[in-house]
Amino acid sequence: MSFVRNDFATASDASLVLLVARWHESALAELYRRHAGAVFGLARRLLNDAVLAEEVVQEVFLRLWRQPERYDPERGSLRSFLLSASHSRAIDTLRSEGARRDRENRDALRTAEAGYDLEREVADLTLAEHVRSALRSLPENEQRPIALAYFAGHTYREVAELLGEPEGTVKGRIRAGLRRMHDALAGSGMVAGGWPE
Repeated sequence: MSFVRNDFATASDASLVLLVARWHESALAELYRRHAGAVFGLARRLLNDAVLAEEVVQEVFLRLWRQPERYDPERGSLRSFLLSASHSRAIDTLRSEGARRDRENRDALRTAEAGYDLEREVADLTLAEHVRSALRSLPENEQRPIALAYFAGHTYREVAELLGEPEGTVKGRIRAGLRRMHDALAGSGMVAGGWPE
């Protein structure tokens, strides 16, 4: 099967999946163009969080890239397959987020029972708000990798795969973003000193 880039727009989903199995990135890009909006829409509706929904989309298409053989055209359309994967991943994310919140609530209860100081809690909440604000002030290309690495718990390599960028680039953006955040927090008096060398 020989395709030039212009043929991708008219190729069937099944043909493009075969090309994905042969590592044709342009075929995956065309499938993403066709179906990412629907996958995102379903994940967004289930999660009620655009950032988590974007992560679901990336994971669904990364999985298609890694395991295209899992799609069987005899069992239904690719869109149905991708929406099913989106639904499953979104539910897993909801469960994971629920478990995380439960852990945080248990930890908060234990901390409160251990005589946690109200003044310290207010200081922690203030610091957390400053951190969120510093993160939001970063450019998107630094904000996303930091959120994926530090708030979603992905390794640098996983972040690089999710964003489709080289690991060194991702590490550099994370480091630059963290430096900016540190400087912003130092400027607001939330941390002492400059960025450690």
